[in-house]
Amino acid sequence: MKKKGDTKSDDDLKAEHDFYKLKSGVKGKYAKQYHAGTNLVLLAPDVARAFPTDEAVNETLRQLIKIAKARVGHSH
Repeated sequence: MKKKGDTKSDDDLKAEHDFYKLKSGVKGKYAKQYHAGTNLVLLAPDVARAFPTDEAVNETLRQLIKIAKARVGHSH
């Protein structure tokens, strides 16, 4: 129950959140990739400079997986 002097509205949004300025946003922009199982990952700036494309990241990770599997196979 609100107190008599309580002027705070039930709205949690702050005044600086002006959603009328966000007209360029696209609803569901990444929904297709999300449902297809794609994971979006934010790379640190230094890593992004070393791997400028998604294919460069994927190929490097594939090679790392091969190396890791080979090492596990040799340790037994």
